[in-house]
Amino acid sequence: MKLAGFRLYRYRLPLTGPLQLKGTTLRHREGLLVELKGDGEAAGWGEAALLPGFSREGTGEVAAQLNQVAGAMMDRTITADLLDPHGPFARELDEMGLAPSARFGFELAVWNLYAASSGETLPEILTARPRETVSINALMSSPNHALEEARLARLSGYEAVKLKVGSRGVEEDVELVRAVREALGDAVELRLDANRAWSVADAEEFARATAGLDLEYVEEPLADPAWLPSFVRDHRLPVALDESLVLLEPEDLEEHGYARAVVLKPTLLGGISRTLRFARIASRHGLRSVISSAYETGVGTSALVALAAGLGEAPAGLDTYRRLADDILRPRLELTAPRVDVRAFFGRRREVDGRLLVPVE
Repeated sequence: MKLAGFRLYRYRLPLTGPLQLKGTTLRHREGLLVELKGDGEAAGWGEAALLPGFSREGTGEVAAQLNQVAGAMMDRTITADLLDPHGPFARELDEMGLAPSARFGFELAVWNLYAASSGETLPEILTARPRETVSINALMSSPNHALEEARLARLSGYEAVKLKVGSRGVEEDVELVRAVREALGDAVELRLDANRAWSVADAEEFARATAGLDLEYVEEPLADPAWLPSFVRDHRLPVALDESLVLLEPEDLEEHGYARAVVLKPTLLGGISRTLRFARIASRHGLRSVISSAYETGVGTSALVALAAGLGEAPAGLDTYRRLADDILRPRLELTAPRVDVRAFFGRRREVDGRLLVPVE
């Protein structure tokens, strides 16, 4: 099958409520959808949805790059070789220097086009033996309701929950974390995300006050991540890398063995092939890989479910999908808490609702 057509669309979806992201308040999720068509009936969709406050590229830049790469790919035969994260196509994309969200959007469209033409699902393309179920990390919506949500998560059978810290005083965070840890019991992982909110002194205070608590990890605790290696060595606080990965190449993970986990967001890392490379190198050095969302629609989120099914056993950060009041897919995804049945998820046919899309000329 050859690549025979390309269309680019904008979407704008309402959120369930205001979303605070690094000084930005979002009430809608906006992005671009990529549609690739083969020379038969098959089509593949991808999503390029830069995340305000985290992505460095702009929408106009992403649209121009997608047009460029699509033009270079036209009439090329879509084969399994294009899906090799270390193959010629991945290296070609490396050389093009695409913005992260643009590369994710185009790669996903290629993968979905291949899946549509081959009759395989995305998890089956990723690995010969995808996991039967994907566990979802519960995301606590507010410190004011954290204890109630923690108890509900435990009763619902979640394996992990995530709590944001760093927006209040360290003493308040410590008190809340202790209470949530107790409410969860021993069977549920507690993940914290500081989003680089703390100075070294604040992080040291938090580490001393929570010593002995069973924390899975704290994502990006330091405002200056250069101090992370010595901080972990001195205080033994388990940490995960998230924002730091954006400035790294997968091979650079060899220098970050002090971390316990890496939080992999393909929209921010630059596509499926780079995410797979990060995951494989992380595994080589004993780091857990946690697939996580950047508030994508159902098109991008479906890819994250596939990646989570193929990359290990860590609960995935997909609970952000609940923040979308609507989706471009019909019917909406069924991210059943606390686990997703992978075969049933990919066995249901879904269509993109063209009424929600605006063509980009």
